[in-house]
Amino acid sequence: MQDRTHLVDDITGHRRMRRNRKADWTRRLVQENRLTVDDLIWPIFIVPGSGIVDPIAAMPGVNRMSIDKAVEAAREAAGLGIPALATFPNIEMELRDETGSNSLEANNLINLATAAIKKAVPNIGVITDVALDPFTSHGHDGILRGGEIVNDETVDQVARAAVMQADAGADIIAPSEMMDGRIGAIRMALDAAGHQSVGIMSYATKFASAFYGPYREAISTGGLLKGDKKTYYIDPANGTEAIRDAALDVEEGADMLMVKPGLPYLDICWRMKEAFGLPTFAYQVSGEYTQIKAAAMNGWIDGERAMLETLLSFKRAGCDGVLTYFAVEVARILAKR
Repeated sequence: MQDRTHLVDDITGHRRMRRNRKADWTRRLVQENRLTVDDLIWPIFIVPGSGIVDPIAAMPGVNRMSIDKAVEAAREAAGLGIPALATFPNIEMELRDETGSNSLEANNLINLATAAIKKAVPNIGVITDVALDPFTSHGHDGILRGGEIVNDETVDQVARAAVMQADAGADIIAPSEMMDGRIGAIRMALDAAGHQSVGIMSYATKFASAFYGPYREAISTGGLLKGDKKTYYIDPANGTEAIRDAALDVEEGADMLMVKPGLPYLDICWRMKEAFGLPTFAYQVSGEYTQIKAAAMNGWIDGERAMLETLLSFKRAGCDGVLTYFAVEVARILAKR
C-alpha cells in the first residue's frame, strides 16, 4: 500500500484538530457549551401610568412599559420559556429625594409591578434591585450626606426596602448598590420577616464602567448624577479585589453571584465560578447591548450572530445564565431551532 503520510502528519503527530470540525453533525456532537432559553433573564423598565410602551432612544428595541404592558410582556416571556424578569423602575421626578425615601413605600412602582406580574404570571420569576439610584434626586445608589455616599445608613434602608419587595412577591432580591455588609443585612432582614425562601442574587462585582450610559437614560438618572460612583463601584483594573468582594458576599449568605458588566469581565466570571461554585450570572449591560444594535443597524456586523456569540461566551466563561435585553429576541430564535 502506498504510504500517503504527509509532512503535516509528522508535524502534528497525526493529531489533526479539523477532524472534529469536518461536518455539521461532528461539530454539534462535540460542542462544549450551548445557549438555551433557560439561560436568559430579561431586564425590563417600568414607568407610571397605563397603556404606555415608550421606546428608549439609546437602546433600540427596548421600551419603558407601564405595569399593564409589563404584565403582557411577562406573559410573552413566560410563553417563550424565559425563567425570570429583572425589573427596574423609572419613577416620577417629584418622588425622588436626597435619601431615596420612595424606596420604602410599600406601594411604590417597583412593588406594584411585582405584585401585578406575580398575580398574572405566577410561574415566572421576578428579580428586584434595591439600589437607591432610581429613587434619589442625585442619581447615586445610596444616601448622600455631606458629599459622601454613606454606607451604613444606606444598608439599613436597602434592607428595609428588600423586605417590602419580598412582601410584594419578589422571588429574588438583587442588591446592586455595592455597600459593604449589605448581603448579610438583607439576609437577616428577610429571615426576620419570614422570607427565608426569597433568594439573594448579589451584584458581587459591579465595576465603575463606561458601559452603563443607556441604562441611566432608561431610568432617567443620567442628568441627575453628581460626581461619579468610584467610591463604591470596583475599579475596572482590579480583578483580585473583585474576587475578595465576592467572597464576602458568599460568606454573608448570597445564593447567587453576578458580574456587571459582562463581556469586558469574562475573566471575573470564570474566576468567581471556579472560586465559589455558586450559580454565577453576567449582566450584559445597556452599553454592550447598544453597541451591537448600533453596529448591526449600520450594517457593520451581523447583529444576530454577534448577539448569540456574545451570549455563548458567557456560558464558556462559566456563567449559569445572563441578564440580557436580547432575551426575548434570542428566545424567539431558539424556539425555531
